[in-house]
Amino acid sequence: MERRKVDILCVQETRWKGSKARSIGAGFKLFYYGVDSKRNGVGVVLKEEFVRNVLEVKRVSDRVMSLKVEIEGVMLNVVSGYAPQVGCELEKKEKFWSELDDVMESIPTGERVVIGADFNGHVGEGNRGDEEVMGKFGFKERNLEGQMLVDFTKRMDMAVVNAYFQKREEHRVTYKSGGRSTQVDYILCRRGNLKEISDCKVVVGESVARQHRMVVCRMTLMVCKKKRSKIEKKTKWWKLKKEECCEEFRQKLRQALGGQVVLPDDWETTAEVIRETGRKVLGVSSGRRKEDKETWWWN
Repeated sequence: MERRKVDILCVQETRWKGSKARSIGAGFKLFYYGVDSKRNGVGVVLKEEFVRNVLEVKRVSDRVMSLKVEIEGVMLNVVSGYAPQVGCELEKKEKFWSELDDVMESIPTGERVVIGADFNGHVGEGNRGDEEVMGKFGFKERNLEGQMLVDFTKRMDMAVVNAYFQKREEHRVTYKSGGRSTQVDYILCRRGNLKEISDCKVVVGESVARQHRMVVCRMTLMVCKKKRSKIEKKTKWWKLKKEECCEEFRQKLRQALGGQVVLPDDWETTAEVIRETGRKVLGVSSGRRKEDKETWWWN
């Protein structure tokens, strides 16, 4: 992570039993969850500068966990997943997708979501009929597990980031063992946030894992600055507490009403005359918001 300048990393097959967080050196911290020291296990590694911004950690199972981080006022949910292998029972696969569905449904729609997972499936090359959720730069042919992944992205309005960037085959293959090359590790994000991702590829040449290769994407969070709402200018009615202002207002209002002592029956017209006279005689506020001096120390 330090060498490749990676800030957040999703890891699978950690094979560490327990629900903990530990520093792993070089300024990085690992949040992980596992129930068996011999199989499965998922985790998320964070750069130390983001650790204090962690708001929530959900450890769903030894195949799914999520972590919520606040970055520059933006809520980013990072989900690490590890889908059952191709030969596993259908029941286990359905349980995994059900857990992932529950995690997604618990995240507010206005928050960012990035899923980094070993889905153990192939979405395949080309995107005919699935243009809304993936590009055409996948790898080889789609299988049943890959179709389950595509169905999930459609269901949750997500997108397969890997497939949107045209790369050489070497930078698309995520698993290589012997003479076998496949693409099973993917990064997903909300379709509406695709514009924030400028690149995605497989890192070649790292020896941390013997068979799996790290998939990296460059994401720039767009922080929307809230426009300051204009405050309506208000008539300074409080000036009527002063006798001289009150008398002047009374005289000007009588003139505006044509010298009448009794108000006309048309209240809308009368009210507008009163408001206009008040603005002229008493003046109006600037419309600028004043800070509350009593609570300046609240963050």
